[in-house]
Amino acid sequence: MDIRRLFLFLIFSFSIFVLWSAWVRQNQPVAPVTEVVSTDVSIPIAPTRAVQPILSTTSLLNAVTLKGKKIIVTTDTLEVEINTAGGNIQHLELLKHKDTNDLSKPFTLLQQKDSHIYLAQSGLLGKGLPTHNAEFSTSNDEYHLADGMDTLEVRLTAIESNAARVIKVYTFHRNNYLIDVSYEINNIGTTALLPSAYYQLVRDSAAVAGSSKFVPTFTGPVVYTEQEKFQKIQFGDIEKNKVKLPINPDNGWVGMLQHYFVTAWLPASKGPREFYTKKLEENEYSTGVILPVANIDPGKTGYISATLYAGPAQSKLNNIAPGLGLSVDYGWLTIFSTPLFWLMLHINEWINNWGISIILLTILIKLVFFPLSAASYRSMAKMRLVAPKLEKIKQQYGDDREKLNHAMMELYKTEKINPLGGCLPMLIQIPVFIALYWAILSSVELRHAPFFGWITDLSQPDKLFTIPFTNVGIGLLPIIMGISMLVQSKLNPVPPDPLQAKLMQIMPIVFSIVFFFFPSGLVLYSVVNNMLSIAQQWYITRGTVVGRKGVSKA
Repeated sequence: MDIRRLFLFLIFSFSIFVLWSAWVRQNQPVAPVTEVVSTDVSIPIAPTRAVQPILSTTSLLNAVTLKGKKIIVTTDTLEVEINTAGGNIQHLELLKHKDTNDLSKPFTLLQQKDSHIYLAQSGLLGKGLPTHNAEFSTSNDEYHLADGMDTLEVRLTAIESNAARVIKVYTFHRNNYLIDVSYEINNIGTTALLPSAYYQLVRDSAAVAGSSKFVPTFTGPVVYTEQEKFQKIQFGDIEKNKVKLPINPDNGWVGMLQHYFVTAWLPASKGPREFYTKKLEENEYSTGVILPVANIDPGKTGYISATLYAGPAQSKLNNIAPGLGLSVDYGWLTIFSTPLFWLMLHINEWINNWGISIILLTILIKLVFFPLSAASYRSMAKMRLVAPKLEKIKQQYGDDREKLNHAMMELYKTEKINPLGGCLPMLIQIPVFIALYWAILSSVELRHAPFFGWITDLSQPDKLFTIPFTNVGIGLLPIIMGISMLVQSKLNPVPPDPLQAKLMQIMPIVFSIVFFFFPSGLVLYSVVNNMLSIAQQWYITRGTVVGRKGVSKA
């Protein structure tokens, strides 16, 4: 078996599947999104103290459309818009990350416009307590983190709260993406209060603007607990009520993941909580967590708090909360992708060019696997040398499978050839290179990272020029990759099967076209890997052939 042909066929099949999936996503009907100011979720009116499974046994809050006053909060990393209707975050920009298509603007993560809904909401549960639809007031319309200050506090006072005086407090921090959201609940009634607080994210299922249509990445809710670990939740599973959330957890957080960025509600401490997901109106979904508040006697004040992270997905987020670093979506090869990206990160600290860092890392990996590659190419070279003898054996024994196999094994033994020697070394390397592929695809550090010349963003396709009247770009890297695949095919013997031979001829062309739509960082990695493989195969195969002729060592 020629494992290179098999591997290329598998990649070809995968690429066709990706193209088909992308075409389906692009052409399926999308439900229209109605612009609203607040979105409701099925949450309890009267909470239970143990935070039992209560979402299915309570009624919906009445839908309320409120238009409040906008409060603008600016720090060194964030610009946030809070609406006094609900006191929710309805717009959030990351000032240190640029917009995908317009580099003069900051990246908008949370928003409620342009037919895209992505909100961070919170409220209290209990009779007379303010939900995410309640009216709040504040003393200022704008807040700025002053020079020399590390925190900025925004206090919102609930209006018409009969059971308690409630103040919702946002605390922003310098040089990070954490926002503390807490409630001060002063019981002004004559009986004890048993409230709960809920913190939720509301989003539609729209794909991230500007993301590659041919390299699918996960978008949707995520839940993490120490027991169940990291759980991705598909929007379709929410709609079909197929989501299985952790039962009675005392730890963990809930979030919403999209390519390069994550929002997550992080409860302040361990304790009982309930996670939930819900399909809302139109194309909107919510996910959140309910936290019980300690009993509040008349005249006393209770407190509850959670932290919102809204920013780039990075592995170092594990320092903020356990499992939050898993928001960097490396998939099932995380165990390989994480150390590979760590190494590439340290290379880039020295080189300060992500493109060159990708090249150097690919070279290092090739050097590590050189003994395995040498064994593989040497075995394939020997198999090519004995191919005429194998053909004679096949002609000699015809349909007698037993004698044919016995003769072939004798030939392998005489020639000291392991028929699987070309396969196993390559199979061992495949997971590592796929892991590197996902490390490059999922790392926000490569977003808007330049290489040289016309390649100004390694996370976007290489577009040396664009075909007129289309948005299809023609890049130099995909063309080089196609040429490298053609050279690789010439180093291998022509397959005896005419159909397979034809497939090998057209695959370089097909791959070049497919890779026109892939991020240039991924194509750069593929080009370097192919060119190193060509050099390795030529060097090792030449030495093996010469050695078999007695001129050099075998």
